[in-house]
Amino acid sequence: MINLPAIRWGEPYESLEADEATHFLTGEPVARVNAVGSGIVTRDAKKARRARQALRSMSPAALIDACRRAGELFEMATLAVGDGRQSPDDFVRQTSATTGMPIAMCQANVAKNAFVLKNIGQILDALTRGLDLDILARGYGDEGRGVTVSYQAQTEVLGAVLPSNSPGVHALWLPVIPLQIGLALKPGSQEPWTPYRVAAAMVEAGVPKEAISIYPGAGGDIGAAILSSYRRSMIFGGPQTIQQYAGNERVQVHGPGYSKILLGDDAAGNWRDYLDVMVDSVYRNGGRSCINCSSIYTPRHGGEIAAALAERLGPIEALPPDDPQAGLAAFTTPGAAAAIWAAIERDLADPHTTHATAAYGPRLVEQATCAYLRPTVWHCRSTGCPGANKEYMFPAVAVVDCPQAKMLESIGPTLVCTAITQDESFRQDLIAATHIDRLNLGPIPTPQVNWLQPHEGNLVEFLYRNRALQAA
Repeated sequence: MINLPAIRWGEPYESLEADEATHFLTGEPVARVNAVGSGIVTRDAKKARRARQALRSMSPAALIDACRRAGELFEMATLAVGDGRQSPDDFVRQTSATTGMPIAMCQANVAKNAFVLKNIGQILDALTRGLDLDILARGYGDEGRGVTVSYQAQTEVLGAVLPSNSPGVHALWLPVIPLQIGLALKPGSQEPWTPYRVAAAMVEAGVPKEAISIYPGAGGDIGAAILSSYRRSMIFGGPQTIQQYAGNERVQVHGPGYSKILLGDDAAGNWRDYLDVMVDSVYRNGGRSCINCSSIYTPRHGGEIAAALAERLGPIEALPPDDPQAGLAAFTTPGAAAAIWAAIERDLADPHTTHATAAYGPRLVEQATCAYLRPTVWHCRSTGCPGANKEYMFPAVAVVDCPQAKMLESIGPTLVCTAITQDESFRQDLIAATHIDRLNLGPIPTPQVNWLQPHEGNLVEFLYRNRALQAA
């Protein structure tokens, strides 16, 4: 069992209290995680300026090079994590053990996070629209148009309250260090592994250790202290979290995505050509991501599409985490899967809703120490059906009958929209729709992210303010 201390601006800190992270199947202890209180977070925040000063002692180019090296170490090296040495295989097994995710899925997320670190220069070039990062570092400069531009950092440190559901979300905060902004992280109780390993890889690669703090603990007061202590923070959560921080410019909220596929009038008749895209969009990463497709809107053939999806997804079984074919993650919180299934059953009782995967066996699979939800497909014959726009942390999708003319007014806020149509008028309406964040025109799976484009909640625009500056 590994001991994970809190990290206070690069220094390990052993607390009086600790939480135990256990294997979701065996109950065997995997890690002793030191838990801190909100008072420590608040006191440490008074030293945040030192984190930025340490990073500003290095150029953006040097920090990008360090992050590239950190990506290689994160993916391939044995690193000092906690009181032990952690190999890449150790990391994958530990992540699977406490989150319930299959080992193959954890390995895929290693590759994703390593890619972001190794390509951080190109990603920042995309996020800044080609801005010379030395201008950010200096505060102002000439882009080459004979006009001075100026950018002002809005915080010394980014606070982040991280989730436990998928290690892939960490890619959203990885570009912070080369922007010369420090990190104060609260890891998810079931997934502390990625923040600790990334921090270890960065320090090994030459990033100043004083730039990073990690505050583990199960109490909500830690997250609240981080959000109140820093002028810029990000948090991951459900609809209640989004509502709580709506309109708060200090907090970037990442919640349910309600990502969708829309079939236009001109594409609905050829729906079979896009079945692979639909299956991939629903099932990739175990359906745990906000960019997985949760609804498919179509003007025709909804019942046939739901039946075809059910034929592909319905037979998928819950397999042991070390099975190479395992694609479903376990629900490790007692009662969570049963509560989700009860909510889905209430929606399926609607007379205008058909459960397409009913013939493929029970969806809820309860085991001694955890539970699984097998892929579930339902057909809604109206946008008013209660299950038409829901999102769950497993492969679950509603196929919704909806005329093309009413789609944009019916889908609601959508993180990723894949619109399959050649109708130029409809495409222009999609481009103009302000409730769609990321738009895919054509048969592109919703989880297919191009990190070399600006993406969800542009980090540079969140951390830096564009302002006027004139120098004589």
